[in-house]
This record gives sequence, C-alpha cells and structure tokens, in this order.
Amino acid sequence: MFSSIEDKFHDECAVVGCIGVEEAAKYCYLGLYSMQHRGQEGAGIVSTDGKNLFAHRDTGLVADVFSSESLSELEGNLAIGHTRYATFGRKDKSNLQPLTANFTNSSFSIAHNGNLVNAPQIRQKLEESGSIFSTTSDTETFLHLIARSTKPGTSICEKILNAAREVSGAYSIVLLTEDRLVAARDPAGVRPLSLGKLGDGYIVASETCAFDLVGAELIRDIEPGEVIEISSEGILSSHKIVPNEVKGSSSRTPAFCVFEYVYFSRPDSLIDGRSVYSVRKRLGEQLAKEHYVEADYIIPVPDSGVPAALGFAQASKIPLEFGLIRNHYVGRTFIEPQQSIRDFGVKIKLNPNNHLLRGKKVVLVDDSLVRGTTSKKIVKMLRLAGVEEVHFRISSPPTMSPCHYGIDTPSKEELIASSHSVKEIEQFIGADSLAYLSNEGMFSAVGESKEKFCDACFSCDYPCGVPAA
Repeated sequence: MFSSIEDKFHDECAVVGCIGVEEAAKYCYLGLYSMQHRGQEGAGIVSTDGKNLFAHRDTGLVADVFSSESLSELEGNLAIGHTRYATFGRKDKSNLQPLTANFTNSSFSIAHNGNLVNAPQIRQKLEESGSIFSTTSDTETFLHLIARSTKPGTSICEKILNAAREVSGAYSIVLLTEDRLVAARDPAGVRPLSLGKLGDGYIVASETCAFDLVGAELIRDIEPGEVIEISSEGILSSHKIVPNEVKGSSSRTPAFCVFEYVYFSRPDSLIDGRSVYSVRKRLGEQLAKEHYVEADYIIPVPDSGVPAALGFAQASKIPLEFGLIRNHYVGRTFIEPQQSIRDFGVKIKLNPNNHLLRGKKVVLVDDSLVRGTTSKKIVKMLRLAGVEEVHFRISSPPTMSPCHYGIDTPSKEELIASSHSVKEIEQFIGADSLAYLSNEGMFSAVGESKEKFCDACFSCDYPCGVPAA
C-alpha cells in the first residue's frame, strides 16, 4: 500500500448531511468528494424519502464507490454521508458508515467522526445486558445507546442527549430519521463540524470546503456540546449536552484539535472563522522568526508543507522554489520492478529538481515529523541531487504522544520525538540542522491561547481522558 510509506499522522473521517434539497444524496456525494483527504478506505450514504431508508456503502475512494446509478437509487431530500479512515475497529466492509438501526415504527442512521475512549467498557456492559453488535466500530456503541432510550415519547434528540452523557472522547455526529437531520459535537469540540444553508435547505459537514463545492453558504460552526435538530419543514433548534465527568480528564472545554490547523483540514477550509491556509502561512512565518538560517532557497515538502514554506520564505526574504516535484497521479498501490530500486516508495511520489538544487543550501519545510523515516530518505535524495546543505524546519512542535480522539497515529514508541532529542533526530535524518516550531509559537500563529485547544500529540495533556489500560 502506498500509504505505508507516508510518515504522517493519518486522516480521520468526514461526515456530511443535507436536508430540504432535491437529490440530497448527490449533494452528500459532492461533500464527501471534497473531503476525501479525511478518509480513503471507504464511503457510504444513507438517504430517506420520508418513509424508507436507502443505503449504499463500499470500500474505496468516493468516486469509485458511487456511480450515477447508485446515487439515483438514494432517493429523497434528506441524506447523510461518511468517508472513512479506520481509527477504531477492523478495516472491513462491516464497519463502513453510516450505520442504520430499524425499529417497529421508525428507523435512524448515524455517521461519526472521532473516537470514544470508553467505548470498550460501554460495549461490554451492553453485551452483558443482551445487545448484539455486528461491527467493531465505536460508532455502533453510540447507536446502541441511542436505541436503548426507549421511553415512550422520547424524541431522537433527547435520545442523543441521553447517550452523550454516557460517552467520553471525541465525536462529531450526523444522524437522520425519516423526517429530520441531527448534528452533534462533543462537549470539548475536538473534531470540526459546521452548519450551512443550501438553497431552501441546510447542510452540515466536517469542513467548509464541502460548502464551497456545492454552493452552500456558511452559517457558523456547530458549538462544542451542541446538538442541532433540523426538521423536514426547515425548523432548526439547538440543544446543549451536559458534559460528562471523565476520570483522568482535565475537563477542559473547548478543546479543539490544533492539528486540524497544522495538517488535517484542507487549506481552503475555515475553522472558527479562521482560514486554515492563513494559519499555516503564519506557522511558517513564526518558524522563520524562531529558527532562521541563511540559505539559497526555501523548499516545501509537497503538498502539506507548501503554505508554511511560503510563510517562511516571505518572513526570511529567502526565495521559495519547488525543489521537490510531486507526482500527483500515483495511486494507492504501485508495481515495483523485480530488482528493487532503493527508496522506491519515496521516489515514485517525490523527485528532486536536480538542475535547480545542485550546489545550493536549502531550508526544507514540512508540517510535521512523525517517525522520521521518510524525512531521512528525502534528505538523502537531496544530497544525491547535489545539495550542499539541508536545514530541516518543522512548522509544529515535536509529536510526542499518540492521539486517542479519532486520528490514526503511531504508538508512542514509534514517535521518534518521544524518545530522541532534536539533535539525535537531526543526526538520524542526516540534516545539517533541524528545528521545530515552539508550542508557544504555534498558538501565536493560530491566534488563540493553548487553553482552547487539544494539543495532546505535542503536550501529552489529554482533555477528554484516555482509553482504559
């Protein structure tokens, strides 16, 4: 698999929901397409015509999962969708979302971005009381909790509020019944979720880039701990989740994932009114202030390092050049010659611009350094291309700890910064110098205080608790 050579934190998932628009499933499809970066393992959409639920899910990229024929079968003006990168549960078709539950008089479907840290404990209790699970996804735990709120007259929104009081961790949820769309964010607001106006209807999505593609107008971000309910008549109401006390948690709210600004979100998205692209440029500007070095060129590691490299170049007055050329047409798999080519995995994706680089001193800018293995290969490629000096600059602090809130990260032991000094990492990757952006510099570039964010991957401070050992 191509992804195995990428020395990055892997993306989480994306959710989208539309109500009050014709061909809602097609709008969900376009929303998922624009958020493909958040998950490439599988996708699904569930729609309703007010009486029946229609579903289509499969493994693969969004454009491969759905066809004109499959989308035409997803009838109705209400739909939700999900694109998946597995962070909890096996990577198989049974875990594809949205998940659906059927009752005697009604049905609902749910899709989830995030991770519930107490899902195993809740699942064990549910199984002991007779619940039967068909997936290994923590989303099904939420589904069962909602389904068990069977008191007569309890609305779907009240069921979600009841379920939310029992779970801990990160979740952005979209849920549909035959006549309404519900969107919810955990009390800490770890994962993003936004509300938009789409014609006479509404749309919710993990990122605002989905709104841009379908021509929707951003209304606002859904607040941490908020549950929004939209009826088929277009009536919108807001409810508040009472935060659950979590053992071992600092109970800090809000605690939005700062890594969304650093890497995960698309640069053309808006988060809390801020342009992700602008924040990434400021990260690079701050990095140049903290760790300037004389060089001929600033070289971004494409594509994620480009905005920070541009900011570094503008602040340092050193010209930016594309010294690494990316092959944008590489699929997730490729065939290597029988006689192995050294560092083939990196070379097939990135190639040094040899005539530009020979004899030059360069500053190589990337957004993060996780294991260091790919960075080492890139530095080696630049040396072979004739680069005289390679100074590596990272536009985020050292990644010290894994994420437990919906991002697929290596174990702590695999994170090179958790057990090696900056000097040791510098020697490992073969750079002439290595420097990271400070934690203070990162939040200065974001424009908010640390107290409003989750930065557990940098600080080891987990605001929503951690899974039981």
